[in-house]
Amino acid sequence: MPVFKTPFNGYSVKFSPFYENQLAVATAQNFGILGNGRVHVLQLGPTVTERAAFDTADGVYDLCWSESHDSLIVAAIADGSLKIYDSSLPPAANPIRSLHEHARECHGVDFNSVRKDSFLSASWDDTVKLWTVDRPASVRTFKEHAYCVYSAAWNPRHADVFASASGDCTTRIWDVREPGSTMILPAHEFEILSCDWNKYDDCIIATASVDKSIKVWDVRNYRIPVVVLNGHGYAVRKVKFSPHRGSLMASCSYDMTVCLWDYMVEDALIGRYDHHTEFAVGVDMSVLVEGLLASTGWDELVYVWQHGTDPRAP
Repeated sequence: MPVFKTPFNGYSVKFSPFYENQLAVATAQNFGILGNGRVHVLQLGPTVTERAAFDTADGVYDLCWSESHDSLIVAAIADGSLKIYDSSLPPAANPIRSLHEHARECHGVDFNSVRKDSFLSASWDDTVKLWTVDRPASVRTFKEHAYCVYSAAWNPRHADVFASASGDCTTRIWDVREPGSTMILPAHEFEILSCDWNKYDDCIIATASVDKSIKVWDVRNYRIPVVVLNGHGYAVRKVKFSPHRGSLMASCSYDMTVCLWDYMVEDALIGRYDHHTEFAVGVDMSVLVEGLLASTGWDELVYVWQHGTDPRAP
């Protein structure tokens, strides 16, 4: 399958929920420490072509597609801002909105796939913010974490419920109708970099940590994890549940690999891909094409491939 070379280091990759051949990529210069960023919108085919690119003054750490407008992308920027891009408009007309409330880097964004009108931002200022596309200010700020919040993820079935993963070693479950978090999972003894909900069981959540493990939890009984998945050699940067199979997950790590897991079977590690030559920091699974994966990393490459095939194969 095709490969795309980015000028900067890859940070995040997301398949379009509307078009099976569109992919958005977030990148940052100089490994995200200092410098510019760029949002790429790629067209997938026999070769990968760039449909659009939007430059930013600071690195782009994450992005997500709107669930209600097929051309809108929300980007999390290193200066703490969120920028909304319309990929159908030229660069000069973008971003169509810039939202700047976070006091530190914005590290994660997630669009609500149930209500389709709102999104979350997770920041190194220890907070999560709730936004709607049509409002210039955030709807609410969630302050409980004691350290950086790296990721926030909406529950796929309940429009008001989300989870947040933090460097304070907890994952918190929130309901936007409640004043504070509704559950605190002391999930790992080291920083938690990512979390995601099972798309077929709204009580199952996975957490990924600097401790090299992924843990699967049932929020109805969270004293002990359902399973602990070991196999990565360094910190696990992202974890993502499959949109097609309930027990399937993808992960990527600073060990430069992308792994596929089936947490319901004894030998849970069912695939390992070592195509990246630097930290693998972004991974996604297509909602529209079963088994289609994408990854990006600090080697400035974006790979798209079908599970079971070699990502490097032409």
